[in-house]
Amino acid sequence: MEISKRPHILVCNDDGIEGEGIHALAAAMKKIGQVTVVAPAEPHSGMSHAMTLGMPLRIRKFFKNSRFFGYTVSGTPVDCIKVALSHILPEKPDLIVSGINYGSNTATNTLYSGTVAAALEGAIQGITSLAFSLATYENADFTYSGKFARKLVKKVLLEGIPPDTILSVNIPNVPESQIAGAVITRQGNSRWEESAIERNDMYGNPYYWLNGTLRLLDHDMSKDEFAVRKNYVAITPICCDMTNHSLIGTLEQWNLQK
Repeated sequence: MEISKRPHILVCNDDGIEGEGIHALAAAMKKIGQVTVVAPAEPHSGMSHAMTLGMPLRIRKFFKNSRFFGYTVSGTPVDCIKVALSHILPEKPDLIVSGINYGSNTATNTLYSGTVAAALEGAIQGITSLAFSLATYENADFTYSGKFARKLVKKVLLEGIPPDTILSVNIPNVPESQIAGAVITRQGNSRWEESAIERNDMYGNPYYWLNGTLRLLDHDMSKDEFAVRKNYVAITPICCDMTNHSLIGTLEQWNLQK
């Protein structure tokens, strides 16, 4: 489709409005269109598609260096999308972008991601949506990831993507000169090997910290985590439909009608 006007872009994340990644993403999107930022007031990583029920949500204006930057919502990334569409924006935006997340959202990690969930909520609401993640938890450099996000968003605005589908984009944390390229990938099978570290509080009562390591189980370029580790940008189309369609025929043969 032809872009006839500057698009309105809603920017969200799960790291919270003070996260460096959302400021890099908002800056990149402002070169394309009008931007509204609505993000959690506090970090909400690993919240997946959680919503706040039975508690009030509060909206606040957020200022950076005395300049208005966006709105905070006292809830999850999905709360932010819902509140933005119902109470902040006068009409639906042309696009939703989520991120740029600290840490990759590849393989089974995609299921836990609040960044991805915010984009999926956008798709559920009928809005073209993308999620961007930077594959590092330290020494993050958002220079190239912001540049690539702008490039891809321009392409999506021109070409579109199918309904109920988002693009989850994982970007290596290396200088642009070391980026090997961009590939279209599938969600891989790599998964976290987790453990709960037990400690004692000042009263001797045990408490636990979740800890883990992402175990690489994929070894070809068609899978997201493997591609990112080879310094490729991995672009994965993800659907809202979680049905295992290949199993339907088998289950129908179980004759469970009676």
